[in-house]
Amino acid sequence: MPCVNPDALELYYWRQGNHEVDFVLEHKGKIIGLEIKSGRSQQASGMAAFCKECNPYKVLLVGNSGIPWQEFLELNPLELFN
Repeated sequence: MPCVNPDALELYYWRQGNHEVDFVLEHKGKIIGLEIKSGRSQQASGMAAFCKECNPYKVLLVGNSGIPWQEFLELNPLELFN
C-alpha cells in the first residue's frame, strides 16, 4: 500500500483562453491562486476569470501591490490554507 502524505501540496498552472494564473496550490481539496508581478504593471486580469471558474479558497498577489516577494518566500505554503 502506498504511503499517503496528509500534508501533500499540489502545484499547478491555470490558463483559460487569454487568462492565466501563475501558480495554483491545492491542499485537502482547497485551492489558492497565486499571481506573481515583478514590474510596474500590477494588473492581474487572470485572477478574476480564475475566481469565476474555480471558486478558490483564496487568491494572492505577490509583488509591489500585494505580498512583498521577500515575505512570500519566507512563508510555509501550508500556512496559506489556515
